[in-house]
Amino acid sequence: MMIRFATPEDVPAVLPMVRKIAAFHETLDPAKYGFRGDPGEAYHRWLQARATDPRSVFLVAAAVGSSGAGPLVGFLVAGVEKEIPIYQLREFGLIHDLWVDEDYRHEGVARQMVTLAIERFAQIGVPQVRLHAAWENAPARALFERCGFRPSSVEMLAQSTASGSST
Repeated sequence: MMIRFATPEDVPAVLPMVRKIAAFHETLDPAKYGFRGDPGEAYHRWLQARATDPRSVFLVAAAVGSSGAGPLVGFLVAGVEKEIPIYQLREFGLIHDLWVDEDYRHEGVARQMVTLAIERFAQIGVPQVRLHAAWENAPARALFERCGFRPSSVEMLAQSTASGSST
């Protein structure tokens, strides 16, 4: 497996994986992860910007065959977020998405990408990395704990009487 920083040219190959992770999240919690339109298209320009932003981390994993690098089979995208001004910490890295195709799981690819993201944030002076893991996704939570993450807060969701509005 070859893990490298993504380029804008990689984005079309990443979009099918974005659609897979979006569909997976929607099955876990449709109330939270109900998407409008095609999540891949919604990500297209955002991912291109992440690929050229020096304060973002956008990694891709390519299968390696006898003829060199093969198709992309995983990605991680993360960026720097500002903390609200009441806290001492001013900014943190946020891992937005991590995906590895099923045929390539359990080979350490996800762990390598998470580790590289943490290292990259340290290199650019970002002292803390956070992420959100779906409660129902125990394998992902276990992976992140093995990478040094700890539970920090629990996001909770309730439907309001205006749950059908789109304001």
